[in-house]
Order: sequence, then C-alpha cells, then structure tokens
Amino acid sequence: MAGVYQVYPKQRRSFFGNFSVNTNLILITVLAFILFFILISYKILSIDSVAIKPSNILQGKYLWTFLTSMFMHGGFWHLFMNMLSLLFIGGLVEKILGAKRYLLFYLGAGLLAGLFFVLSSFIFPSDFNAYAVGASGALFGLVGLLVLLTPNLPVYVMFIPIPIKMKYAGPGILIVLWLISLGANIGIGNTAHLGGLVAGLVYGFYLRTTYKNKTRVISRHFS
Repeated sequence: MAGVYQVYPKQRRSFFGNFSVNTNLILITVLAFILFFILISYKILSIDSVAIKPSNILQGKYLWTFLTSMFMHGGFWHLFMNMLSLLFIGGLVEKILGAKRYLLFYLGAGLLAGLFFVLSSFIFPSDFNAYAVGASGALFGLVGLLVLLTPNLPVYVMFIPIPIKMKYAGPGILIVLWLISLGANIGIGNTAHLGGLVAGLVYGFYLRTTYKNKTRVISRHFS
C-alpha cells in the first residue's frame, strides 16, 4: 500500500527574520538614523520629535522620544561606536538571556536610562533643555548586567591593548566618559549612561538571586 505524505509549503521568512535579535537591532538603528537624519535635515521633523528633552517630557510633550531617541545618534561616529559595541556585547547577552528576554531587557534598559536622564535634570539644571540621543543608555544596561553575570570576563576597552575584567571595565568606562565630558566640556549623556548601568545591575542581581545555579555556571564559563 502506497504511503500518503503531506507536504506543507515552506513558510517565507521576512528579511529581518533571517537574523538574530541583536543584528536586527543594529540594522533598525542604522536605518532609523538615516531616516531621521534626512527628515530633520529637510525640516520635515524637528529634533524635539526625535530626541529626549527633559523640559518637553516634564510638560507631557513628545513622550514617544523615550523610544525614538534610542535609535537616533548625534553623528556617524557616535552611531558607529555604539553599533560596534552592540555587535559584540549584545551578541553575548542575547546568547545568555535568549532572544525575547534580551529584546525586552534592551528596550527596558534604554527606556529607564532616558527616564533617569529626565529626572536627573532636577539635580543638573543644565540638562533641563539639553537633548539626548543614542543607544548608549541601553548599552550600559547590557554592561551592567555582564558586570554581575560575567564579572571576570576579560574585555578590551576602546584602544587599550590589555584585557580588563568586566567588573572593572563597566564602571571604569562610565567614569572615564564623565571625566572627558567635564574636562573637555563635551555634551555626553552621563546620567543616561548611569541609569542604564543601574538598570543592568538591578536585573543582574535579580537573575543571580532567582537563578543561582544557572548564573553561577555562566560566571564560571566566562571567567
């Protein structure tokens, strides 16, 4: 007797469905930067409608900029450095957390970093009318998480040819950027970076206390 076989057509995957969540975040961020840059250049959009500005948020205006600011950057090199960092750091965190949890954490860390920036304007009045853009807040969230989950992971920071343990590199980068912004009077969203780092540390602490055995294995594996 001849067998009966059912053949199901292969589902077509979208363009973004062929890549990891981290790769998709990089692609979307690059495309969003190009789009926002063009629209702002031709005055179709204003910078207020894309970047976080504490005075706007506290008046209940442009609340969506908590999200859009994560995908806009201050220029090509700002974008390049952030996406290069995300390529390596985000790829590792996605493998540890899994795709869905990684995406939620990345977006959550970025949103909390933006909120921290807005609230800190009460302490630093100079930030009240300042704009903040970039994925750095979310990136520091990833760094904060790795500080607790993989504290002894050796990493290379910027142009330093010597590997530094993550537990020192994470806070060290934050301090160096803060000193650079103060010394050179460069507008760097230090409070947003700090907010992202705190978000990562909090989530890392939660995972370490909730999944003690799993996080212990991860820490040993990347030591």
